Amino acid sequence: MLLMAAPANADIVHRLSTSTQLTVDAAASQATRLGSTYSVSGNNISVTSNGTFGGLTAPSSATAAATQIQGAYEQTTAGSAFSFTESFTYGDAIPTGTTVTSGVVPSLPAFGSVTTSSGGVAGSLAGTITSAGAITLTAGGAGTSATGQFVSEVTVK
Repeated sequence: MLLMAAPANADIVHRLSTSTQLTVDAAASQATRLGSTYSVSGNNISVTSNGTFGGLTAPSSATAAATQIQGAYEQTTAGSAFSFTESFTYGDAIPTGTTVTSGVVPSLPAFGSVTTSSGGVAGSLAGTITSAGAITLTAGGAGTSATGQFVSEVTVK
């Protein structure tokens, strides 16, 4: 009897978990308001005797964009080489407001820099996991994703 093995004790935990994640991308738009800019450069160019440098005028209201002041320039030494560059960008005015109705913006502000992406289309997007761990995922339309996961974990202490 002395040669009998002692009984073994162990705690065994078997855990099963499943998850399915289905996503449809939302529509989005990002608009950046551009300010007015003016620049002038050159050589052998000067402002006319009664003229002014070009530039920007202060906006007429808090929601308006600055406008351009017309400069008056002439060649300093006639018959000599010269270069002249002038540029003006008319900035964006601030719109009166944008409304959101049921999660939809009916009209977006027309700013100088706008990036818009359309939302996804759910279509037939679906996912199931059976008690046996069989995963079935059905693709949806554009802008969708489906992820299924089955985890079997065994812990012996």
